[in-house]
Amino acid sequence: MRPQPTIGVLALQGDVSNHERLLRACGARTARVRLPEHLAGVDGLVIPGGESTAMWRLAEDFELLQPVADRIAGGMPAFGACAGMIMLADRILGGRPDQRTFGGLDVVVRRNAFGRQVDSFERDVSIPVLGDRPFRGVFIRAPWVESVGESVARLGAVPAADGSDHVVAVQQGRILATAFHPELTDDRRLHEYFTAMVAAAR
Repeated sequence: MRPQPTIGVLALQGDVSNHERLLRACGARTARVRLPEHLAGVDGLVIPGGESTAMWRLAEDFELLQPVADRIAGGMPAFGACAGMIMLADRILGGRPDQRTFGGLDVVVRRNAFGRQVDSFERDVSIPVLGDRPFRGVFIRAPWVESVGESVARLGAVPAADGSDHVVAVQQGRILATAFHPELTDDRRLHEYFTAMVAAAR
């Protein structure tokens, strides 16, 4: 029997403890990642929500930006939620001109697409890879995905006012991202899905 995967949680901002809670419930070991040397012992990485420009600057201050980008480019599984989705995106709309990300996800993401903090909401999201039961998405100053590259799968979307859809969950190989906060629910299916991705990558 193979040992449990160790999944890091980027501990610069966001709800680190709730991601850890769900990952442990899925059978993973967890480790907080604040410094480059912390990456050595992890098989995958969760990037929580927060504020993406602050997260970018903190990642640079802690000399984590390039090491995380290199690990993701090298095949380490990564799961970004809300601002974590922005940090994985190759291109951003509504960010600072000089804003940098970890990258690896061939999407264009719009920051604060659903509005400000006061516009936060919850909505059921159909994510077929998780089964028939919808996932209750908690959207807080959430982004959405404007466009995706050919290798990116659209996992879930919510209806837009004009009758189209806003894509809010995507996967590209070993990279998973949601515009909402799965850690703010007791539904661990997304964390189970990611934990299985990490285990398979080992």
